[in-house]
Amino acid sequence: QAQHAGPPDGGWGWMIVAGCFLVTICTRAVTRCISIFFVEFQAYFGQDYARTAWIHSIVDCATMLCAPLGSLISNHVSCQVGIMLGGLLASAGLILSSFATNLEHLYLSLGVLTGLGFALCYSPAIAMVGKYFNKRKALAYGIAMSGSGIGTFILAPVVQLLIEQFSWRGALLILGGFVLNLCVCGALMRPIALKEDRKTAPELLEQDYVPEAQKQDLKQMSICSPLIKVWSHECLCYCSWKEYDFLLMPGFMVLAVSVLFMAYGCSPLFVYLVPYALSVGVSHHQAAFLMSILGVIDIIGNITFGWLTDRRCLKKHRHFCYLFAVGMDGLCCLFLPVLQNFPLLVPFSFTFGYFDGAYVTLIPVVTADVVGTSSLSSALGVVYFLHAVPYLVSPPVAGWLVDTTGSYTASFLLCGFSMIFSSTLLCFARLAKKIKRTHLQSFTNDTGTKQHIWTNGAIAYSVTAELDQKDVEFLAADTNSHSSR
Repeated sequence: QAQHAGPPDGGWGWMIVAGCFLVTICTRAVTRCISIFFVEFQAYFGQDYARTAWIHSIVDCATMLCAPLGSLISNHVSCQVGIMLGGLLASAGLILSSFATNLEHLYLSLGVLTGLGFALCYSPAIAMVGKYFNKRKALAYGIAMSGSGIGTFILAPVVQLLIEQFSWRGALLILGGFVLNLCVCGALMRPIALKEDRKTAPELLEQDYVPEAQKQDLKQMSICSPLIKVWSHECLCYCSWKEYDFLLMPGFMVLAVSVLFMAYGCSPLFVYLVPYALSVGVSHHQAAFLMSILGVIDIIGNITFGWLTDRRCLKKHRHFCYLFAVGMDGLCCLFLPVLQNFPLLVPFSFTFGYFDGAYVTLIPVVTADVVGTSSLSSALGVVYFLHAVPYLVSPPVAGWLVDTTGSYTASFLLCGFSMIFSSTLLCFARLAKKIKRTHLQSFTNDTGTKQHIWTNGAIAYSVTAELDQKDVEFLAADTNSHSSR
């Protein structure tokens, strides 16, 4: 395992970026392309929008719901083992889905099993990029996360062609073989040890929370059984708490609530963009091309926003860049119901794709700014876990609205307002924090209190007492008397 005082910002880190790039292609891009199977599944099994939409919902939900499991395996076993295991599970799920005889079969194989495999790969790969980069973190994430857009751009027409040539069963079988490339990605994830990482379990036994008597017992037994230190009950409890102590941070709580509404708004569009385009008279190839446009512009959003937010002028305003991107995607959803032909849907795909790539890139960057690099893997697991319920609920709800109202208007409006609320909530929280900090600074300037603002937003104060001349003379005399002795 490589030892570094800080993130190397290069070297093997670029191979980590390449590995994460491939992971996002094999996970997020493949998940998006499942929407191309939507019409095929609906026609073959003869089901309505709501029931068919559960397939995509379960894939997304399982991916995000099991994200903490991926972080746990990455932290306590190996990132390489977790990603390789995930690749095998995801591939098995897609292959088994090609033999499906009903929707329930697809719920389990394509939904649960494939989603679980994606979960073991996604958050650990993203966290590894954060460990290898600091100064160019946003750019590295922009390149790594652009795999989702590039994969969608390439896979959308390819999947449509595979369906036409080999039916949906053959297309799923081929995707199952393609997803096995996740095992190659896992092999690239060389672990790295940073100075700021949390102490290992044996080192923690030297801390004050372990009773002195137990320390002596452990020292005596360590020669015969060194694993006793690692599996000490107190040590494990302390490690578990330290891994998730960021959950009590106010900044992370606000970000978590914002993510819930953002996830609810963004998911249905990837499920219903192709069916909506077909409903307004767009051909199958043009509808698939809309997904390709969305994917390739997603790449531009990933890289340009990553590069821009690494600049000195914007680096301190990453939160506002994130909420601006989320808000713009919400506005795009509000205008979608009036776009009812291919020439109007093309600019929508450009705009939505760009800002989708922008905020997806900034999610791990903003999370790292809130919790720090040492807790990034666990925090990303929680953040993606919070996507689970919205991803599970929103596509079926949107499908139910389509079945009930006979149009997509209500579904898209609900998505748009949800994303705008997410952006507004985070904006007000940041403004309130800034006003409070300004008020505290003015207060401390008046009282002569020294203020220290830490990286996680916490504020510590140390009050300096002013000594009068007599106190100084007394201390000086006492010091001289000690020195003479």
